Amino acid sequence: MKVIAHRGNSWVAPENTLAAFEAAWRAGADSIELDVHLTADREVVVIHDDTVDATTDGSGAVGELALADVRALDAGAWFGTGFAGQRVPTFAEVLAFLGERAGIELLLELKGSWSADDVRLVTEPLAAAGLTDRVIGQSFWPGTVAALGEVAPELRRGLLVLETAAALADVPADLRALLPEAPTTAALVDLCRELGVVTCNPYGPLLARQPDLVPALHAAGLQVMVWTLDEEADWAAAREATVDAVITNRPDRLAGWLATTAAAPRESAAA
Repeated sequence: MKVIAHRGNSWVAPENTLAAFEAAWRAGADSIELDVHLTADREVVVIHDDTVDATTDGSGAVGELALADVRALDAGAWFGTGFAGQRVPTFAEVLAFLGERAGIELLLELKGSWSADDVRLVTEPLAAAGLTDRVIGQSFWPGTVAALGEVAPELRRGLLVLETAAALADVPADLRALLPEAPTTAALVDLCRELGVVTCNPYGPLLARQPDLVPALHAAGLQVMVWTLDEEADWAAAREATVDAVITNRPDRLAGWLATTAAAPRESAAA
């Protein structure tokens, strides 16, 4: 089971910053998950929300700010004074980071709806840096995933999933009517095949609410990378469900837990 660092090692450093990515690499994570948006001048920046309010000292929508304005913001002081001065990274900085650190991959989430022209702002720099084979591009938006496939069919792709129809079966009808329509497992598998993805990445609680989901995805030849699990009980359940990877805010702890629990049976047998 692989370890994917959610927004970097985001429990020890401010999320989606170079400091968090460095901490994830040093913790031995197999991959770093991060999020990208486009600025008003169509530059790719690494930030989760569509506004800068939550993780910087500024305010406003990312898509309405120029790159220079986003880069002027402090993206670290909110987390701790020792991280003051951290900036919202550019995608170019992420590529340089990967290029200098062998052995770690990137799970790249494109937030929202991206056109083919938008997607090229990510895929072309990836190809130029020779890093395409170390990256999986993913999104909740099927149209964005399709655009990735159209522009860069050689790039591995993934589909993020929040809910499925089976998981919502026990939700009262009046409440369910207020929620977005969720696919059946069969429809989800069909969508993944249509999009040509290699991985389908569900929300962690779906493992318990829909125990047949992982087997169905595996039977279709898909990997499963579940998000975002930070507790030992959840890691154990994910391993029991035979997921391929866990996306976590605590990659160092998960890596240690995996090493310890894998060694324990051998030590008991030797005793």
